[in-house]
Amino acid sequence: MVSKVFANPRVTVVIPTYNRADDLRRCLDSLALQTLDNFEVLVCDDGSTDHSASVADEFSGRLSLRFDTADNFGGPARPRNRGVSGARAPYIAFLDSDDWWTPAKLEKSVAALDAGADLVYHDLFIVRDTAQTVFSERIVSTEPKHPMFKALLCTGMSVPNSSVVVRRALIEQLGGITENRELISVEDYDTWVRISRLTERFVRLPECLGYYWLGGGNISAASPKQISRIRTLYAQYIDELPLADRRRAEGFLDYRSGRIAQMHGDVTGARRSLLRALVQPLDLSYRLKAAYFLARSILP
Repeated sequence: MVSKVFANPRVTVVIPTYNRADDLRRCLDSLALQTLDNFEVLVCDDGSTDHSASVADEFSGRLSLRFDTADNFGGPARPRNRGVSGARAPYIAFLDSDDWWTPAKLEKSVAALDAGADLVYHDLFIVRDTAQTVFSERIVSTEPKHPMFKALLCTGMSVPNSSVVVRRALIEQLGGITENRELISVEDYDTWVRISRLTERFVRLPECLGYYWLGGGNISAASPKQISRIRTLYAQYIDELPLADRRRAEGFLDYRSGRIAQMHGDVTGARRSLLRALVQPLDLSYRLKAAYFLARSILP
């Protein structure tokens, strides 16, 4: 399905989706309200069996939109890569189908990229209920810290996927997003780490320009599998760090593993990981957090 087409779009919005027809409608509604109008949308379906295609068709008169479907891969990496391959714009904006944006999101992101940024990101409001009207919680993104490669591994920088707009040439230079199944749900963070080897021009916009759905069905939810995915990611890069930074990265990895274990109810695993974190040269803020959460796992 192809709707109206812009000759030279500034941005290609890539939306992977799987059986989220109603969420997709909310997502596309937010795109139809963007103050920047010269952009295209690629909805990259991962073999949905619901009415996602008909939802996309509802927007054929409002958006420059293509709906592309293929056999189920089981994660967003391959659909995103299909979107990047089909993109015509110099900038790629990533948006998950259960998330959505404020009207000025693309306009402000493009302005930053036109001014010299290579990757732009920002905070997202957290949404827990479809009836929610007040948004007090945020996924707080992190100001860039240089060198970015070290910061991403040692301090766990927050770069929310549905906030990112990046130069297409960088994604192409990487050879696309990894489709390693052991990295499903962390392939976005892997992409930012790989991009940090190519450029330091990460720019954080000081506004909250989107909404992150936390109402259920997120593949990145706390679980033993999520800990395994993150450890697989770190194993690819940690040896590239100098020894002192490697120990900082290991400390942060243990802290993060401990918190995930704690969130899914593995008290023993949480204590073990948090204790390991505390004997590493962990940054002070995370050292205090590790001590706090360790105490909470021990005390009634």
